[in-house]
Amino acid sequence: MNEQNLLARRKAALGPTYQNFYDEPLHLVRGAGTSLWDVNDRQYVDCYNNVVSVGHCHPRVVEALCKQAARLNTHTRYLHAGIIELGEMLVERLPGDIDTCIFTCTGSEANDLATQIARHVTSNQGMVVTEASYHGVSELTRHLSTDSYPPRDRPDWLAVIEPPNLYRGPYHRDDPEAGKKYLALACQELDKLEQRGHKPAAVMIDMVWDSNGPLVAPDDYVLGLCTEVRKRGGIVIADEVQSGYCRSGLDWWTSNIYRLKPDILTCGKPMGAGHPLALMATTREIADDYSQTYHYFNTFGGNPVSAAVGKAVIEVIEDEGLLQNAASTGAYLESGLRELAENHACIGDVQGRGLFWGLDMVTDPATRKPMSEAQMRHLGSLIVEQGVITGTSGRYGQVLKLRPPLPFSRSDADVTLNAIDVALSRLAR
Repeated sequence: MNEQNLLARRKAALGPTYQNFYDEPLHLVRGAGTSLWDVNDRQYVDCYNNVVSVGHCHPRVVEALCKQAARLNTHTRYLHAGIIELGEMLVERLPGDIDTCIFTCTGSEANDLATQIARHVTSNQGMVVTEASYHGVSELTRHLSTDSYPPRDRPDWLAVIEPPNLYRGPYHRDDPEAGKKYLALACQELDKLEQRGHKPAAVMIDMVWDSNGPLVAPDDYVLGLCTEVRKRGGIVIADEVQSGYCRSGLDWWTSNIYRLKPDILTCGKPMGAGHPLALMATTREIADDYSQTYHYFNTFGGNPVSAAVGKAVIEVIEDEGLLQNAASTGAYLESGLRELAENHACIGDVQGRGLFWGLDMVTDPATRKPMSEAQMRHLGSLIVEQGVITGTSGRYGQVLKLRPPLPFSRSDADVTLNAIDVALSRLAR
């Protein structure tokens, strides 16, 4: 099939907001495990797609989906064991006092509902997010996604705080007081929010600050921020759409690494390994409070097919030791990335955990000037030429993002590291 013809048809049939990665669009037709194949049957290592958490087209997930789809698919106004069993499996693993599951189809829906609930139970309207954050595409969550629209359009009920970036932010990891200083900046924005007539309903934290990094925050920052928001009458929403489901290699949930007990937790992409399944989970006390006034129903959220898929994903993670793999392979990948940083001055910083890493790319190590969007696009294209798929992130689009499926192996890491090494050498020339 002619790619240019297909691209022209895509442009004609779909909206102009759709974009392609890389200098030349990648035409993918098949996937299995951590591999993808293009229309010419060339194989690539997938070092980007965490959506397929347990790997592309995992046989057990596909079988669960097909069997349930052939039997029954309807909504949650009828009794069905599948959604109850999925809820029970999640409650066993959820952090802190969270014990109640409400299912949606997307992370955007989960974050939207979490915000509605926070506003109801606190009687406050203010929301707190970080600069260049991303939390969804609904009308409400788009306002929370400060990377998606101009600062002049921000509502007055939104407090936007500086992310705890220990490389690119105002305070760096060699400063033992960095966590307290970032917290002080946040308090200034909370004060401004109250001066505008709004108390915080909640702080919504992407637990890896994906659109800024990923980042690893100072140990004292996260709990300090949450304590401050709670003092002012708000609650804490842990957005684990990117960071949940063993991504850190240390726990099912990154919030546990910071010893945080959120009031609400949201998750999405990895739950269905490619199938649209998401979660908003909270305490029974909060759920009861909300349900006394409002009724929530989502036709497809928690349908029997989605529940079957969700159960299969959890079983695969446990049976195949994917949390442990994220830890061991992640450590191996980190070592290789830090070695690359020693050999390529354009890698300004390496941040991440487990199987989620970011390389902050610079054109000048002394000034930390970020690579441009065009340079990053070309770098990604050079890496694709070596048979590896990566992505980009960061406040300025300057972070090379590595976020592969959880079965990512050491051999996959070797291929990835070599591809980045070759691409950076070519870029330098």
